[in-house]
Amino acid sequence: MAWNEPGGDKRDPWGGDGRDQGPPDLDDLFRKLTGRFGGILNRKGGGPSGVGGGGSGLSRFGGSGLWILIGVIAIGWILSGFYIVDEGTRGVVLRFGRLVDTTMPGLRWHTPYPIESVNVVNVERRRFVEIGYRSANQGRAKPPAIQREALMLTQDENIVDVSLAVQYQIRDAAKYLFNVRDPDLTLKQVAESAARAVIGQSKMDFVLTEGRSDIVARIRDVTQETLDSYEIGLQISGVNLQDAQPPDEVQDSFADAIKAREDEQRFKNEAEAYSNEVIPKARGAGARQLEEANAYREQVVAQAEGEVQRFDQLLTEYRKAPDVTRERLYLETMERVLGANRKVLLDVTAGNNMLYLPLDTLTGTEEPRSDTGSGSPSSRAGTGFAAEDADRSRLRESARLRDAR
Repeated sequence: MAWNEPGGDKRDPWGGDGRDQGPPDLDDLFRKLTGRFGGILNRKGGGPSGVGGGGSGLSRFGGSGLWILIGVIAIGWILSGFYIVDEGTRGVVLRFGRLVDTTMPGLRWHTPYPIESVNVVNVERRRFVEIGYRSANQGRAKPPAIQREALMLTQDENIVDVSLAVQYQIRDAAKYLFNVRDPDLTLKQVAESAARAVIGQSKMDFVLTEGRSDIVARIRDVTQETLDSYEIGLQISGVNLQDAQPPDEVQDSFADAIKAREDEQRFKNEAEAYSNEVIPKARGAGARQLEEANAYREQVVAQAEGEVQRFDQLLTEYRKAPDVTRERLYLETMERVLGANRKVLLDVTAGNNMLYLPLDTLTGTEEPRSDTGSGSPSSRAGTGFAAEDADRSRLRESARLRDAR
């Protein structure tokens, strides 16, 4: 039968007397613990009377317990000197407040507090400061303090509203912690001062249009140079010009000016496009005329040289046979002159009984026909007879002119 079943003897198998005991008395437990620790700390056993029996036993127990307690405390104190430096962080070790070392990532140990202490600094996290705006106020009006921070004066005495973000990292953890009281605030003030200096040396149009990249580069260089002179231990990783525009009071006027500038640029582009279209055509026409002139010159010169050579050859032939050459020249000249004439001259006294005049053939006004072999045999024969009559008339005319001379 189990000890706690009904009808059992109610004896506790772990040494209980079987009576139903309530929760322990905390006051009594506290007095017992106080008495025991008092006996350990009392070397002579002279603690409160009646606690723990004789004094000699307490003295022996108290001496060994003290050394054990001291050893435990010493071990815990030594173990408290171990610390871990995570990747991307640096541990700055101080000895009585003075810098002694900068530790790299890994498991490290230093002399425990209060002799040495360690400050772990994250050197890879990208930090940033905002100048002229706040990310939490997007879509809302800028507070007066931020508005004053954003307004900057340009070289041509205009005011621009500038929003700037500077990204940076910790380059030297020791310098970051000890050289400047508030390095983040110092960097913001230096960046704002550099931005005002750079924008104060630039004109408004340059800041608002094509000069943004140059403005950002100059702000970064000036800020980094100033931070290096302070030995603040920070490295500028980037400067972003979020926005640059005129103040709200002159936004409309400035928009009109921008539109006029864009129209001007558009007109210039259209004029350049028209110029690029017309000028090549004009140059091509000029080059073509020059080539035609050169070709005409070459043609005239070649023709003149050919005429000279022909005259020389004709002169040689004329010296050999003057009469024949003279008659040949006359006939060729008359053929060339009368060949383009639309009038027909006939010698009727020496004509035949039947005269056929193909005026279209003689005057050269015959319309071309697609089929040269078409037509009646009589028409082809008439054309042949007319040609023979023309040859005979030309020969008779030449003979008549020779007899006349």
